[in-house]
Amino acid sequence: HVQLVESGGGSVQAGGSLRLSCAASGFTYSRYCMGWFRQAPGKEREGVAAIESDGSTSYADSVKGRFIITKDNAKNTITLQMNNLKPEDSGVYLCAADRRLLQPRLRLSELGYKDWGEGTQVTVS
Repeated sequence: HVQLVESGGGSVQAGGSLRLSCAASGFTYSRYCMGWFRQAPGKEREGVAAIESDGSTSYADSVKGRFIITKDNAKNTITLQMNNLKPEDSGVYLCAADRRLLQPRLRLSELGYKDWGEGTQVTVS
C-alpha cells in the first residue's frame, strides 16, 4: 500500500520561495516516476514537474527556470523547490507516483499516475 504525504505548503508573497516535500512509504520500486501537480479552484489539475528513477526531469513551461524537482532515494522523498513565486502558482499541490517509467507525454499528465497524496496548499499573494 503506497502512501504519499506532502508537506511544506504555506503562504508567501510574490517573488518568494517555498519548498515542498513528498514522503513515500510502501514504495520500493527500482523504476518509477514521481510528479507534482497543482489544482486551483475552478481549474483543471496541472502537471508541474516530474522526476524518474533515472533522474530525468520534466517541467511545465510555466515553471521552467523557477522550480526544481529533486529526489532523495535514501529517504524515499522528492522535493519541489519553488522560487520567484507568482500569484498564478497558487493552488493545492499534490504528489503523485507510478511504478513505471512514463512516456514523455504522460510525465505531466495525471493519466500517468496511480498513487496520489492528499495535497498541500500554496498561496501566493
